Amino acid sequence: MASLPAETGPAPYVPGSRSASRPRRTRHSDWVVWWREIDRVLLFFVLILMGIGAVAVAASSPASARRLSTAKEHLDDAHFFWLQIRWQAAGLVTMIAASRLSRENARRLGILLGFAMLGGLMLVPIVGSTVNGAKRWLHFGVSLQPSEFLKPAFAITLAWILSWRLRDPKMPVLWICTGIMALVGVLLMLQPDFGSTVLFAGVWFVMMVMAGLPPRIILAIVGAVPVVIGLVYALYENGRHRIDAFLGGGSSFDQVDLAHRTLVAGGWTGTGLWLGTRKLGLPEAHTDYIFSVVGEEFGLWMCGLIIVIYFAMVARVLVRLGDEDDLFAVLAAGGLIAQLGGQAFINILVNLQLFPSKGMTLPLISYGGSSTLALCMTVGFLLAITRRNPYLKADPFTPKGALPTIMSLFK
Repeated sequence: MASLPAETGPAPYVPGSRSASRPRRTRHSDWVVWWREIDRVLLFFVLILMGIGAVAVAASSPASARRLSTAKEHLDDAHFFWLQIRWQAAGLVTMIAASRLSRENARRLGILLGFAMLGGLMLVPIVGSTVNGAKRWLHFGVSLQPSEFLKPAFAITLAWILSWRLRDPKMPVLWICTGIMALVGVLLMLQPDFGSTVLFAGVWFVMMVMAGLPPRIILAIVGAVPVVIGLVYALYENGRHRIDAFLGGGSSFDQVDLAHRTLVAGGWTGTGLWLGTRKLGLPEAHTDYIFSVVGEEFGLWMCGLIIVIYFAMVARVLVRLGDEDDLFAVLAAGGLIAQLGGQAFINILVNLQLFPSKGMTLPLISYGGSSTLALCMTVGFLLAITRRNPYLKADPFTPKGALPTIMSLFK
């Protein structure tokens, strides 16, 4: 029998061997690995929302520019559009840089960012700047809103602390996370920023449930919600006015009412770009109420598409976490997508007149500096934490998922 020809090709690398050359990773190969490992479907959804956001800010920019123009400074109708393009470019760079981090480095950076922004929150009541009656900004050459950058860091830090329970089941991780949430809530209410407090509390609650919070404690938290709302109504004047307006006790020309009127003014097909007129009387048209501007100029069908994309993003992350074995990755990704989806959910409900006004932007669509950069960083962290080698398959003889493991620790 004739012998088979020997296989040709480079000899495999053997550590310590002089005959074989060590394989080198080039910058090109690093990008190829990154592209294969990230969730490209999630990235596609994010880019669609940012594209919609650029057009939506272009539509809302004239309304806000004319409203904010003064005798000393006249703002061009496209003023906020050009600014947003710059912020989006910076945001894309931030997102890609964060997505290229390893899971361990994303965790380290998130924790460091969390401590830094918590310190920033403590400085806000002392040296912060007041805008529209709220003190939320720090100015050190550039303007910075610490609460925006704390959002992704908060989820990563809580996930890191909750993962300690696997090493020592006796560690009081739930109490530690609750203490952090209480500290963040107090610092946010000193600004005051009730909307962000609600969002942080929602992320905390989702992560506690994912970590196996006992049902009796879940029921106790749910039962305490009306009590908290009552305290806010009694002690927080701005919150009381917004609740009164939402329940019908406020003026018929309040912001939420104007936003709803703008939203439905264009019907299903919309008036067309720059042809809307209701938006001209809408405060914060380029930020808090940009969803209503989209409804007027591009129609309710576009609003529906935006809602579907947000739901698809949440579902995509949850499906991708279905067979994830790393507990930290499950909790961190779950917290990050809860933060992004929760913020979108609150903003849309406000524009639909189904929730009191919260002063919260629509993620990846509204105009913003700190907001755009922080949300792109959130997506970057999410892409980094959910990265996986597409050629590795899970062992069929091992239980899938990390959540059952940690849930058993809290029983």
